[in-house]
Amino acid sequence: MKHINIALFVPHNGCPHACIFCNQKEITGQSSQPTEEDVVKAVETAKQSTGEALRDAELAFFGGSFTAIDRGVMIRLLSAAAPYLQSGELSGIRISTRPDAIDSEVLGVLKDYGVTSIELGAQSMSDEVLCANRRGHTAADVRRAAGLIKEAGFSLGLQMMTGLYQSSPDLDRRTARELAALKPDTMRIYPTVVLKGTELANLCESGAYVPPTTEEAVTLCAELLEYFEGQDIPVIRLGLHDSDSLRENRIAGAYHPAFRELCEGEILYRHALDAMKKSGVWEGTAEFFVHPGSVSRFVGQKRSNLQRLAKVGVTAVVRQDSRLSKYEVRCAVQIPEEKRRR
Repeated sequence: MKHINIALFVPHNGCPHACIFCNQKEITGQSSQPTEEDVVKAVETAKQSTGEALRDAELAFFGGSFTAIDRGVMIRLLSAAAPYLQSGELSGIRISTRPDAIDSEVLGVLKDYGVTSIELGAQSMSDEVLCANRRGHTAADVRRAAGLIKEAGFSLGLQMMTGLYQSSPDLDRRTARELAALKPDTMRIYPTVVLKGTELANLCESGAYVPPTTEEAVTLCAELLEYFEGQDIPVIRLGLHDSDSLRENRIAGAYHPAFRELCEGEILYRHALDAMKKSGVWEGTAEFFVHPGSVSRFVGQKRSNLQRLAKVGVTAVVRQDSRLSKYEVRCAVQIPEEKRRR
């Protein structure tokens, strides 16, 4: 049975700070606080869409700081999900929140109401970057909250942003290393997008902040994706979820509706160059062997990777090999047909 994530978005009213990049209404397309009825409707809609009983579904409260909203509201939302947990139709509840909105008391409440996974919006592990972006918490808060969550037996998810105001690729790499050291069960990586109505938009328009381009973000995030997966930490989201509201309100910054595919294609292109080097292939026609599930990403959107290889003098013939891993690439010089018949 395929895992289902039933998402409900909690707007900004749960957050005590206004980060300079944040406009939750435009990110989620929602400004109203969900109710108990919304919880029931979301689960029942998911049941109808699958056409059968739910067996591996999580209810996810995203978009805000769940443990910072009014405690009564929080408990009523969790209580509305209780019957589905008891019946086994929901396997658990996932929430996202701030590092400074976690303590032992609230973790006890979450445990009592069936929460199984907690994601922390860490964003950066540089105190200078956190301060410049008015996050309202420190890197030490992230470490403390992550430790409490793991000790209490929850699944830990961490979220980071690349390209923040006053950050840099090196600082983002440091953030990735420090977050990986906390041993999260999952990661999300969000390149910074500049939205209308934010302080970051003002900094961008004045020239005080120059956001990374999509191409620059792909280069860095491909590296981070491969790093986390190499640490056996799944990256369950890479890039903001596509929406009409996001596209309409984006001013600048790294955004593409298939951002993860671009990053995976970048990884495969780098591995193709490495495979060429190992095989001594520098020009002419060459065969590249990849896993069947990686063919489209190896080719790249609009055949971009094949075009890049052509620019360095290599015409690529792509072959499938199910024995290879996701990002593994083998390369060999293609023997012309007339020579094969000799």
